[in-house]
Amino acid sequence: MLNKVNRLIEALNKDNTGVEAVALWQDGELKLLHRYVPAGPRLIYSHTKSFISTAAGIAIDEGLLTLDTKVCELFPDYASIITDERVNNITLRNFLTMSSGFGGAFLMSANRRKLEGYPDYIAYMLAKELKYDSGERFVYSNADTHLAGCMVQRACKKPLLQYCCEKIFIPLDMGFPAWETAPDGTAFGGSGLYLDITEMLKLGVLYLNKGIYNGKRVVSEKWVEEAGCKQIDTGHEAPWNSGYGYQFWTVGQRENSFRADGAYGQYSIVLPEENAVLAVQSSEQNDVAKFTEMLIEHTILK
Repeated sequence: MLNKVNRLIEALNKDNTGVEAVALWQDGELKLLHRYVPAGPRLIYSHTKSFISTAAGIAIDEGLLTLDTKVCELFPDYASIITDERVNNITLRNFLTMSSGFGGAFLMSANRRKLEGYPDYIAYMLAKELKYDSGERFVYSNADTHLAGCMVQRACKKPLLQYCCEKIFIPLDMGFPAWETAPDGTAFGGSGLYLDITEMLKLGVLYLNKGIYNGKRVVSEKWVEEAGCKQIDTGHEAPWNSGYGYQFWTVGQRENSFRADGAYGQYSIVLPEENAVLAVQSSEQNDVAKFTEMLIEHTILK
């Protein structure tokens, strides 16, 4: 794998589309760290979603939630605003698989800047009518992930950021991160986490090691297996069209492989066959389509 990543680096040195850093973890150690910009935390966009998945998995392990827990069970105080009775049947599983049924890309970055959903993202979403029955169709949306995070927060009875810090960031030796919040102060589940590539990579290492980090169990092996495998068809175009797990995308070109994925190319790709995690961070100017072709050609294809 190291030779493959070095070939990717060589290609980027000739034609860097906007990549800021590349890192390879393999066989229990950091094999390569190549930076094009100085070290420091950057916005990892939707890569954040995979941290929410992990928090949900830990909460399930602790008996605080199940995949079949309904949003209405945790938010009875919102019952009066629900206009579509089907909303009462949306489960944590539906949110984690982007199949809530709301049928649109809600609370995306540009719209949050325009005050979409302000001041209460939960009320904004639960008051909507469903376009599809829950579980029927994959429709990518920041709102689904944020509501999953809100369910974790309500179930654990402490701020989501605090729960993630205690259960994920501290065990993974990541420190306390900057993280965008919703108007009510809840960490925003769909995006907004700032991490350096060496920190971002650690989530992939945790999943590569089946939920163990530095010899300590963080999340169950069962969760790792389920979160990283196909739970729903996405209908997306190639090359990233092989399915979606619980806030992770599967990698069709490599068996049992999956990735945390943020806009512009914030990747942690778990490659069990290589006993490796390949991480990439990129600028907002990255030509994602071009870089994806390079990434697949040099490192994903056998």
